[in-house]
Amino acid sequence: MKKYGKILVVDDNEEILIALRLLLQDYFESVDCEKNPNLIPSRIERQAYDVYILDMNFRSGRYTGNEGIFWMHKILDKDPQAVIILITAYGDIDLAVKAIKEGATDFIQKPWIDDNLITTLLGAWKLRNSKGISELQRKQEHLHEQINKPNNKLVGSSKPMRNMEKQIAKVAFTDANVLITGENGTGKELVARAIHHQSRRAGEVFIKVDMGSVSASLFESELFGHKKGAFTDAHDDRPGRFEIAHKGTLFLDEIGNLPLALQPKLLSVLQNRNIIRVGSNNPVPVDIRLITATNMPLERMLREGNFREDLLYRLNTITIHVPALRERVEDIAALFDYFLKKFEGKYAKARLRVDADVLPKLQTYHWPGNVRELEHAVEKAVIMCDSGLITASDFVFHRKGDIPEDDSPQNLNLEKNEVVIIRKAIENCGGNLSQASRILGISRKTLYNKINRYGI
Repeated sequence: MKKYGKILVVDDNEEILIALRLLLQDYFESVDCEKNPNLIPSRIERQAYDVYILDMNFRSGRYTGNEGIFWMHKILDKDPQAVIILITAYGDIDLAVKAIKEGATDFIQKPWIDDNLITTLLGAWKLRNSKGISELQRKQEHLHEQINKPNNKLVGSSKPMRNMEKQIAKVAFTDANVLITGENGTGKELVARAIHHQSRRAGEVFIKVDMGSVSASLFESELFGHKKGAFTDAHDDRPGRFEIAHKGTLFLDEIGNLPLALQPKLLSVLQNRNIIRVGSNNPVPVDIRLITATNMPLERMLREGNFREDLLYRLNTITIHVPALRERVEDIAALFDYFLKKFEGKYAKARLRVDADVLPKLQTYHWPGNVRELEHAVEKAVIMCDSGLITASDFVFHRKGDIPEDDSPQNLNLEKNEVVIIRKAIENCGGNLSQASRILGISRKTLYNKINRYGI
């Protein structure tokens, strides 16, 4: 797998430095870690970095975030083109948004979700890279990344999957707007990428925007860009996602999260096919193929007055529904094999054997978290397998009724209540261990240790 650039991680927490080094070393050429922020200037003098990951608090008992902003400015003084990602706790989010206005590129919240963190950092690397190369070179790098991106594959040959793939083939060579619907974890982004790769725009960029993560205050700047001086600390002209996706495909994920007040702004761009950067009066033409996705009932939102009818009609020229995993049970075997090979390689556990009772168990489970839940279940089984044989007991599914509905402690035994809470978090997250660890307020490593300790 190709590795992208050099990263400097600055955090006084040794566990975070170790976790980030282990996570990022497969994606980046070098991952340097530093506990002492006072050594940042000397590190920058010795080595040029593509991306900086910077904690917002360093001193014990200090949680203002001002130290992070201070060191961010020190980095920018040394490297004005620096791309800086801040690590922040939940309570620091408002301050992190302020830091973005002062020059930070983005922020990640503790505890982070690994996949989201990787996506954020690869996007940051592309941003840094785009500052030093031509538009054509930038697009070529982006295209190369998309072609070689792992998990960029639709797996399955069931009737629902064959029908969906026929729809994809029919719509791909048009420029019609496509709305992709389906439950969480079904693979809506993979469908969007499949449409792009089969389209006439396959040689151009595929740009994804998670609409649920774009704040109202940064919406126009993020999507439409801004001019230098448009607001405090807008030091440079910056293109928005529409401009970056010019000639390619723009994928707006979770479009149902777009606030009603911002919907007219998106509608105007779709109608006029041009954008106006914040701080400018000049329209910029954009030529994009638009794909959107949602797990929310847009028709019901329309009836309730939470989604504009004219915008919905712009989005759903063609609607493609991604089937739930319980609707394509015959694909579970192929998906299991696909994820097993993936995680055997990732965790250096090649040639694991699989007991005969595994697939029947997987095929009778209802999979509320869909393909994503299956992926995490296989990952957990591979991680926990020490004997070389994966058995049905490595997959523990807690069906409704197994866990008490009452959230209050059943007794004062700490260990028993911890088991109940962990099980409930995993169930509520559809088996997504990253999401469960975030809800529980612990790292994925800690969650894995507790799962192993309690035999969950």
